Amino acid sequence: MDKDLFRKLLTEEVKSYKALLETQNNDWIVKGFIDVNKNVYGITTDTKVVSKIIEIILIPKLLLFAKRNGLTLEFPSAQNFYPDLTFKDREGNLFAVDFKSSYYRDDRKVNGLTLGSYWGYFRNRKIKKNTDYPYGEYKCHLVLGMLYKQGISTENDTAVYSIDELDAIKSVIEHFIFFVQPKWKIACDRPGSGNTRNIGGVTDIDKLTKGEGPFARLGEGIFDHYWMNFYNAADATRAGIGKPHYNNLRTYQEYLEKEHKILTELTK
Repeated sequence: MDKDLFRKLLTEEVKSYKALLETQNNDWIVKGFIDVNKNVYGITTDTKVVSKIIEIILIPKLLLFAKRNGLTLEFPSAQNFYPDLTFKDREGNLFAVDFKSSYYRDDRKVNGLTLGSYWGYFRNRKIKKNTDYPYGEYKCHLVLGMLYKQGISTENDTAVYSIDELDAIKSVIEHFIFFVQPKWKIACDRPGSGNTRNIGGVTDIDKLTKGEGPFARLGEGIFDHYWMNFYNAADATRAGIGKPHYNNLRTYQEYLEKEHKILTELTK
């Protein structure tokens, strides 16, 4: 199976997930946690909690997807390993899929989206570094995006309900949007947050769902070169280069032009 076919199959699969996770009123089907006494506790809007619950619901569907298409689905051997999901076909081809979630506002902008590290396994693509397979062995690196709106918070957020009162519990999130895109197509030219070593993603929902980030027109090779040679301020100091060579696509182009000029002088 090639990467284009895999992406096509996964994109078709994900189209059913909105209906799986929403009520007819576009609310999340999950209302809370239940204990053995049938008490229901409301869920926080914390993005880590919400995203993990969504993933738990989707895993059985993705296992069926894999079986239906002659694939095996492997999970990382450690919690902080990349990627979240490894699909393997009968020929041994590997396809990486990472869950990425965020909430969005009325202006069709997500709160933020990080696309994984640009350090470690991303740069050293022939070794296993926080991965079960070297990064370079994967045929593609896809993002399964899960976007949602946060529900209106009420004073009863911390209330405890009985299981017979499910209809009275307001869902904490609603109006899901799912998409599948190659990581490089939705990446932006800035880190995900602060001085971290994470690749940032575009925040416009239309650009996310259509794969129209700034690297989409430049190609995957430019994306790889840009982020494999990107330094934040702290890493630039440790590497002895003073300050980062570039911090966006404009300064990246200026840096390449300067390097090209030096190379031209050397080859005269």
